[in-house]
Amino acid sequence: MPISEVPIYKEFSQKHYLYIGRALHSSFCVAEGAVRAGKTIDHCLIAAEYLEHCPDKFHLATGSTIGNAKLNIGVCNGFGLENLFAGACHWGKYRDNEALFIQTVTGEKVVIFAGGGKADSYKRILGNSYGLWIATEINEHYDCDDSRTSFIKVAMARQAAAQEPLTLWDLNPSSPHHRIYSEYIDRYREDALPGFLYEHFTIHDNKSMTPEQVEAFVARYRKDSVWYRRDIFGQRIVAEGLIYRSFSDTPADWFISREDLRKKYHDGKKWTFRNIYVGVDFGCSGSAHTFVACAITNDWKLIALRSERIEAEGMNTEQLTERFLTFGKIITGEYGRVDTAYCDSAEQTIINSFRTRAPFPVANARKYEINDRIRATDIMMALHVLSIVPEDCKSLVTALSECVWDKQKPGQWVRLDDGTSDIDTLDAFEYSWERYMKILIREEKQT
Repeated sequence: MPISEVPIYKEFSQKHYLYIGRALHSSFCVAEGAVRAGKTIDHCLIAAEYLEHCPDKFHLATGSTIGNAKLNIGVCNGFGLENLFAGACHWGKYRDNEALFIQTVTGEKVVIFAGGGKADSYKRILGNSYGLWIATEINEHYDCDDSRTSFIKVAMARQAAAQEPLTLWDLNPSSPHHRIYSEYIDRYREDALPGFLYEHFTIHDNKSMTPEQVEAFVARYRKDSVWYRRDIFGQRIVAEGLIYRSFSDTPADWFISREDLRKKYHDGKKWTFRNIYVGVDFGCSGSAHTFVACAITNDWKLIALRSERIEAEGMNTEQLTERFLTFGKIITGEYGRVDTAYCDSAEQTIINSFRTRAPFPVANARKYEINDRIRATDIMMALHVLSIVPEDCKSLVTALSECVWDKQKPGQWVRLDDGTSDIDTLDAFEYSWERYMKILIREEKQT
């Protein structure tokens, strides 16, 4: 389908029009900026036009994981490659790799989909020469100085024999010290690499979103957070200082008293919560075992009901199991039930002890990326869908108030974990709700 015939193309801003037009005459294109800015849609359209006419047969589409690549490039909210070539493509396997087979006016094209986020990811893309390399979230791809194992360097080398190579990278901003800038993007810009094109986008450049949609999206963020500057304005920033500054300044803004909790979520006979989950993090010498119970309401709000921190030193499995069972009894006695406890999967022996004695299910936490959990907490605070019962969650209040970014790692956004703040309680808190993260921050339809 020609770009001009794609419906969303008619709604693009002038910046997007110019970028797409210039990209079709470039060989290396980078779109950086805010989330929801339309960067990946641009690249899918450019890739589709290129694939229709290019002489090379094999091509590469990557994300941090293969799932990320298929979702963001294959689907892309209805504007991915499978949609742009609807009726002329099918998914299949090529030498054990996930691939999209596309029929074009210049013959069949095979787009290999792969994840690039791990140190051994490069192994999945060896053996082929690629014409197109389209990568989403390029800053999440594995890179190092060794050209044999760096996914980015290996992928570039795989394009060396292409007749008409084209590289399309998109990314949300990282710290300005990230090597994706110093090793690649900024160096190429400074050196005026032939065929190189760079553009920066903000959410306001995406004209497919109405002003009301933009306003609703922006309202989800605390304006003093790094995520606001990164996700809305697309700024490269160093994360430093307090992570949840607004909470640290005025924690009472997120408090709910036991009395108000009962008035709002108790019908006179029982609590009306949708679910109650317990998150568990296991400590070692010098840290702590932590339990946090959270309720999810029927309108998808989160309430932290109780937290407990237990010094790990000198605590054996039997003693910890007893403390866990006591915590569960307190929650059940006060709120009627515990639906599931989600535990740090690193300690299977302790989990098995919990599982054999607890009167409710005990499962492994999913342990999503820490920064995804931090961002979700920040958004829940901004939306005021998070509440905390302060008298029963003293350790959680302290943990949220005192957690900071690690200033010794300026190239990354890393939550400081040196014992000076209570990361253990934050992990347990996040394990209790992480499975419902996208619904709680209104990124998925509520059911």
